Amino acid sequence: MTVDASGHAGAAGKAGGASLEFRGVTKRYDSGVGAPGAVNDLSFQVPAGTICVLVGPSGCGKTTSLKMVNRLIEPSAGEILLDGVNVQSQPVTALRRRIGYVIQQVGLFPHLTIGRNVAVVPGLEGWSSQRQRARTQELLGLVGLDPRRYENRYPNQLSGGERQRVGVARALAADPPLMLMDEPFAAVDPIVRERLQDEFLRLQRELAKTILFVTHDIDEAIKMGDLIAVMQEGGRLAQFGPPDEILAHPSSEFVARFVGEDRGLKRLSLRTVADLRVEKMGRPVGLPRFTPGTKLRDALAILLVADTRGGIALDEGGRPRGLVTVDAIASSLTDDPPARVGA
Repeated sequence: MTVDASGHAGAAGKAGGASLEFRGVTKRYDSGVGAPGAVNDLSFQVPAGTICVLVGPSGCGKTTSLKMVNRLIEPSAGEILLDGVNVQSQPVTALRRRIGYVIQQVGLFPHLTIGRNVAVVPGLEGWSSQRQRARTQELLGLVGLDPRRYENRYPNQLSGGERQRVGVARALAADPPLMLMDEPFAAVDPIVRERLQDEFLRLQRELAKTILFVTHDIDEAIKMGDLIAVMQEGGRLAQFGPPDEILAHPSSEFVARFVGEDRGLKRLSLRTVADLRVEKMGRPVGLPRFTPGTKLRDALAILLVADTRGGIALDEGGRPRGLVTVDAIASSLTDDPPARVGA
């Protein structure tokens, strides 16, 4: 099955990334087609500048699929095209230097300073020392780490969240058009994880890379992805499309079970108060106030806890623009989905 998502993702065509296509990709192991990690006839397209999340249960072939892109694993059949060129036709070393790679345990070199870790690929590419250092300082600042404080430290002197930020900086060092991220935030606590997700989405709005992102967590997939590929046992593609579409219209019983019975609430996490049609109001006193970026799921929770009919929607200048009600939030699910990250 081939799915062309170019009409779905708002980030398509941005200059920071490269298009990616899986075309009938299969990976078989000696133990058979249904072996854990096997992939079967996987086909989908990821427009340039888009985050595509591979999500599914353990053993469904998510990480195998990701590793076939940079040829850490070779496919048994099919093609993977990066900007229209088969990755198997390219020298492995040159290919991997065009692809950023971020893994769960970061994989920093313990004997190198943070600065040298970030500059590994630029060094291999023959950049001058001055250019390497300038790029390192730029990227550390970009991921929220003060270069003056962190450049000369070693990995064991950093927290897990700080190491993960360094891993992202290193993956971006040579300005690759494609990034592969294999459960990059799974090893940190939930609060740090949410901050890292938010920081990465902020970076993506600036950089517009093409990103293939693996997770087993459907909530993370919904938050991070412009597109989601739901994979099932046997390494098959169960459904592919924007998060709102998958939540609103699961294509099978498996997908419906995987995304969860609370998929209506999950859809509210894709929308904000700014997307809502608000009601006129008189002079409400003591009601909750919501900034434009407040997720509708959070707004609903606040209204229910406060046991009130509605709250005040604020505009970008902090001025009241109308009333947010529980009924309006529920009705929003029948509206067209808002543009996603990077649009």
